[in-house]
Amino acid sequence: MLLMGIAFSAHSQTPTSQDSEPPFHISAYVETYYSYDTRRPLDNTKPSFLYSHNRTQEFNVNLAYIRATYTKDKVRANLSIGAGSYMNANYAAEPGVLKNLIEANAGIRLTRKKALWLDAGILPSHLGWESAVSKDCPTLTRSLAAENSPYFESGARLSYSTDNGKWALSILALNGWQRIHKLPGNSLLSYGAQIQYKPNSAILLNYSNFIGSDSPDSTRQMRYFHDLYGTFHLSSHLDITAGFDIGMQQSPRIEDRSRRMLTWYTPVIIARYVLNTQWALAGRVEYFHDPSGVIISTTNPEGAKTGSLSLNIDYAPTPNALLRLEGRTFSGPGKLFTTGPGSPGSTDTFITAAIAISM
Repeated sequence: MLLMGIAFSAHSQTPTSQDSEPPFHISAYVETYYSYDTRRPLDNTKPSFLYSHNRTQEFNVNLAYIRATYTKDKVRANLSIGAGSYMNANYAAEPGVLKNLIEANAGIRLTRKKALWLDAGILPSHLGWESAVSKDCPTLTRSLAAENSPYFESGARLSYSTDNGKWALSILALNGWQRIHKLPGNSLLSYGAQIQYKPNSAILLNYSNFIGSDSPDSTRQMRYFHDLYGTFHLSSHLDITAGFDIGMQQSPRIEDRSRRMLTWYTPVIIARYVLNTQWALAGRVEYFHDPSGVIISTTNPEGAKTGSLSLNIDYAPTPNALLRLEGRTFSGPGKLFTTGPGSPGSTDTFITAAIAISM
């Protein structure tokens, strides 16, 4: 969900029903795209650490879904069924029809006067400042931080929002790191928390975390992840998002008996400038540092280290439609980019165009 052009976590909102609004609502979204990779991969797929808009040299659908919501004073529910290359990449580990479930959750309000909710099912991730819905994000493609942390999660969430709307708190018990179907051999639940503070309508500050394991019990490696970001509406034209993610995971027992902690991190700054009601520009600077290959597996001796710059222009012919064009380039030490008919390289560049319509 966007707040004045800045991504605001949809799961932090506490819906309130009004007598004048029907409790049941159906919406839909379609985003088509074409992306060109200068390395021209033979399988028309971008590097494995990019999951959104990941097909190249072909016209494709990134995400199309139908969403039904039901909201009353004491109950709420969401069901969203989707398809597209985003679904194929992010739900590859899920069995059967679970591959098409973006959201499927139900919630009960636990108190009559306070916004204390218990929700369970398939939920939007409590980590990150971007969602899978490109139209709601300042840039066309997703940041490295979003691509390499959960877009969705499955479990139970207890959330509370203060009456003045300044604080939103959540604690979660989860099936794992972006998992609906629990990893075979893993008996542990994972846990998370989120704190959001909104001192005024122009600023949102967020801290979220994750504690758990994404490996079987026989090779258990504990993972600890922290997500910090702020969104700032500096003027009627300029929005800034600044984020920093850092994670730590135990090294494998076989490789390191001391079980040292392997660390990765990624900072990002996104600026969006609104020219008028139809035109906007956005730029992004980010860096992903994973020397041990915890999140991005690679044979590169330097590990996974790359920076990214992007610039996109948006045109909105109507409030529910968006035409976007983005150029994005990557550069880092070592030979991280192995796609394409040529030898592995340290750089890669993409040009992506997309049309998104919400209904």
